[in-house]
Amino acid sequence: MTAASARIATATPRSGAGLLRRRSLGWWGFSPFVVYVLLFLAIPTVYAVASGFFTAKGEFTLANFSAFASPFIVSTFVNSLWLSAVVAVISAVLGAIICMALAGMDPEGWVRSAADSACSALAQFGGIMLAFAFIALMGAQGVLTVWLKQTLSLDLNSLTPNGPLLYQVGGLVFPYVYFSVPLMVLTFLPALTGLQSQWAEAAATLGAPRRVYWTRIAAPLLAPAFGGSTILVFASAFSSFATAAALIDQGGIVPLAIKQQLTSETIPGLANTAGVLALGMVVVMAVVMTVYAVLDRRARRWRR
Repeated sequence: MTAASARIATATPRSGAGLLRRRSLGWWGFSPFVVYVLLFLAIPTVYAVASGFFTAKGEFTLANFSAFASPFIVSTFVNSLWLSAVVAVISAVLGAIICMALAGMDPEGWVRSAADSACSALAQFGGIMLAFAFIALMGAQGVLTVWLKQTLSLDLNSLTPNGPLLYQVGGLVFPYVYFSVPLMVLTFLPALTGLQSQWAEAAATLGAPRRVYWTRIAAPLLAPAFGGSTILVFASAFSSFATAAALIDQGGIVPLAIKQQLTSETIPGLANTAGVLALGMVVVMAVVMTVYAVLDRRARRWRR
């Protein structure tokens, strides 16, 4: 017994040292991602936001924040907010319908697998390629534009006084919904499939109709996950840049306004307005992601 106790006592430090070595190796493996985040996300964000507090000569000032009183800046934030809200609502409704259809299918079936793969790919399909696809579809001479004009005498180019709808802020709803619906499906489907069949069976055993089950049991449980997914889609639409930049030349939403301010200052007497806009965008995103984190925490309570 004494010898066994000695072996255990000597083995414990070694196992602890081995655990520390494994953790150290894990951190070394994680370090490239940390370096990547610092170089391409954290440092540029801090630099962009901090630039709004300095003049063109490098002097600290708060006068740059008077840019938020400019009608141009106010309109860009308003446009970004309502555009993101419309995209989030439309994507949430369509995504929830698709999720309910997929939830009733075999998780190992080819339809479910194909839908999951398609959503994973389409959720990342944005930028120049998506803009070109919609130009070919809804542009001035797009396939849908020409077809509607020839068959229904409906000219999409004359719906707005400023030209084709696709090249305006309102027209961004169409390409944004294209990649937002798959994102909604990817984030909301796990919560919907997490509903236990025993809950519906218990409700039916107690005499509750199907409507009562969905309104009294399923809906309250799914509400946090649904709200969190909708907010995530809102954040994605609010921060999207490449697709809008390919379709709209001038500003109109905050990301394009930041680009415009970086290339040419359009507000007289103010410098580093792009940094001020970046700070406003960071604040909006921080609020949105805080609400998402709260809803996601509530959604995970009943999954345990």
